[in-house]
Parts: sequence; structure tokens; C-alpha cells
Amino acid sequence: MIIVAAAVLALMSAVAEAPGAAYREPGTGAASSAQQPAPVPGSRFPVPQPGSELTIYLMTMGYGDQVWERFGHNAIRIVDAARGTDSVYNWGTFDFRQPNFLRRFMTGNTLYWMQGDGMAETMNTYRYLNRSVWMQELDLTPAERAAVRDFIAWNALPENRYYRYDYYLDNCSTRVRDVIDRVVGGQLRASTASRLTSATYRFHTQRLLQFDRAVALGTMIGLGEDADRPITEWEEMFLPTRLQEHLRSVRIRDASGATHPLVKQEQQLFAASRPPEPAQPPDDTMRNLLIGAAVAAALVLLARAARTGGRLARTGFATAATVWAALGGVLGIVLVIGWTATRHVFMAHNENLLQFDPLSFALAVVLPFAFARHAGAARVARILSAAVAGIAVVGFAMQLLPWFDQTNGAVIALALPAHLALAWAVRLVVVEPQTSPANAGVAAGAVASRTAA
Repeated sequence: MIIVAAAVLALMSAVAEAPGAAYREPGTGAASSAQQPAPVPGSRFPVPQPGSELTIYLMTMGYGDQVWERFGHNAIRIVDAARGTDSVYNWGTFDFRQPNFLRRFMTGNTLYWMQGDGMAETMNTYRYLNRSVWMQELDLTPAERAAVRDFIAWNALPENRYYRYDYYLDNCSTRVRDVIDRVVGGQLRASTASRLTSATYRFHTQRLLQFDRAVALGTMIGLGEDADRPITEWEEMFLPTRLQEHLRSVRIRDASGATHPLVKQEQQLFAASRPPEPAQPPDDTMRNLLIGAAVAAALVLLARAARTGGRLARTGFATAATVWAALGGVLGIVLVIGWTATRHVFMAHNENLLQFDPLSFALAVVLPFAFARHAGAARVARILSAAVAGIAVVGFAMQLLPWFDQTNGAVIALALPAHLALAWAVRLVVVEPQTSPANAGVAAGAVASRTAA
């Protein structure tokens, strides 16, 4: 539901990831725990600790070309020296061919799952997609490394691998973050949950979707005020590159009480030939204002032509006015449904409902009848168009109050000029039916007769 109209408003799916075209069962080589050999009596060599044969890495992949690749991706790599396996596990797999995929997506019930692949296959995929790959070795104890392996083995079971995806709260990156936090006893969360960043969910969404302007506009409209609060480093790790970045500063405490960096070493495995990830979101306010002003100017010009012109000019204005009202009304209905009837929690408390509200859909229904001079429709159309414009003005004025801080100036710039122009145009062109000349003559005669009497 988050990506609406202009880009199927899909705010957001955008955080999805599908590195492979076909689903394969997670690799089992590194995901199962093996019993360690019993010590040989009299042996001079110490028996390795369980998990010492494992090396755990965080892998981070840069952004790609598809909408669901714009936010990057990450995975956990497990190298098992004893078994000779090298496996990569990610939590970002989905399939458009899943039963009821579209309905699940629109209602916020999309199912993703964990998948395992070989390291060589993973690298071939990302080289083909021209997406950068980094690797960070995690400095974990043997017991912690074994815990990562054992949890992933449990998670790979058919009854455990699926989860309900949320683009900010529960996605491919937060799942990786949570695995790491689990094995270090919550120290990752303790180190980052109190550190407030200057960014918001909307900031990162608009920053990373700026190559897909229609989708970016859809998410700007669909996201409510909850997307505008500053987020902590812990929350910001819904982005793979931010998880990679924040891990560099995390220190964890071992059993002896000593602390050490969580990241032991890191390197870049593949450098993509594409620009770096955008650092700032674009400011679309002026662009949207120009678009809104152009729509408003078109409505005004068509209204003037319809007022003095013939049937063709009137039809042109009626079509343009109805289309704009219908677009605003559909968006309003989607925003209401998204807020009240789906699990897209970030569509709630959305001030954009004051710019695109369901009243516009009622106006779109009434306008054709009003232009056809149906009794009563003209008055309703004038009232509705004025109400839609008035509500949009209220939404603009609310920005001056401290209780309303949703970042939606670009949306107001797009919608308000057109709403004001449409209200003026409807008042100019749509007039209530007048009494016909013949009836007017009869009425005048009757009045004269009563006066003479």
C-alpha cells in the first residue's frame, strides 16, 4: 500500500532484495552443528573448542538497478574449515509468483524467507548485477561462532524460514543485525539504541529512491508522520550500509571483562562501476510547485475557454477537472485504507490526507453531471471543490503549528495550487440551471396577474 498510483506507490517495497532469480534450498554444509571428536587419551595436542573451525563474516552489497535493490543488501557468510564449506545466508528472498503476492504486498503481509547459497555463486551474482560487495570478519569467540551456525541451521528449517516482511522494522538487514546481537548477548543493541542520528526513515527513503522519481513521489505521499522522527543507530541499521558502518564503532565485552572491536578486519571484494550511494535526498519542493502551478494554469485556461467557447472547450475542461479530482480522490482513499485497514504502520497519521482526500473522488463523480446541467449537481460540485481546496489550505496552515511536523512541503506544493485553481474554475464554469425562457414568460405573466388583482 505504501507505493501508490504514480509508481504503484510501492513505499517501499523498496527495501526488498532478491539476489537470485530462482529459489534454492539453503545450503546445509555450514548450517548444521557437528559433534567434536572426543579427546584421545595421552594426546599432546589440545582438542579445538567447538566453533573454532568457523569464521563468521558480515557481507554488505551495494545498491542495484531495480527498485527493490536501491537500499542494498547484506548476508552472513560462514566458512567451516573442518567441513570445507563456504556458505552465505540472506533474509531478503521473495517471489512475485507466490500465491496472492499482490494482495499480501498491498496489505502489509508479504512473506520473505531466509536462503543459503555458496560463496562463489553469490559473488558471481553480484558481479553480474554490477553491485559492490564488502566483507567484515566478526571477532567472535568460538562459542559465539557456533551459536551463529546453530541459529541459522534452525532458521533454515521449512517451518522457521518465513517471516512477515516490514520495510523498516523487520527486513533483510534487521534480521542480520538481530542474529549478531543475539550471539553477543545484546551488546550490539546496548551500544547503538541510545545513539540518536540526525536522519529519519523518510530521509533515507527519499535519498535512496531518487533515481526512481515516480516511486519516490509515491512514498513521499504514502508515508505518514511516524516516518519523520529521528531514528537511533540501532533503528538505522535497517539499511545494510548503515549496519556495516555502525559495526565499525562497536566494542563488545568478553567473559574476562575486556573489550575489543566487534569487527576484526574488513575488505572490499568487488567494486561496482556505478556512482556511490547518494548522501542526501533531493529537494523536490520547487519541482513539484512548478508541476502544481502548471496543472493550475491549465485548469484556469481551460475554464476560461469553456466559459466563452463551445462544446469542445467545455468538454476539454470537464475532462481535465474530472481526471485531477479522480486522481486526488483515489490517492485519498488509498491513504485512508493504508492507515486503517493494513499493517503498513508507517502510513498512519498522514497529513497528506488533507491534500489528497476522498472528497475529491466524490467531486469527480459529480462533475460530469454538473457539466451536463443536472439539477442539484452544479451546487454540489461547487461546494465539494471549495471544501477540497479549503481542507488543503488548512493542511498548509498546519505547518506553522509545532504539533504538526510531517515533512510534506513537496506534496503541498504539488496539490494546493491545483486544488485552488479547480475550485475557482468550477465556480466560473459550472452554474446552476436557470429557468427556461418559456417557463420564465409564464412565470412573469402569473406574477403580473397577481399584481393586477
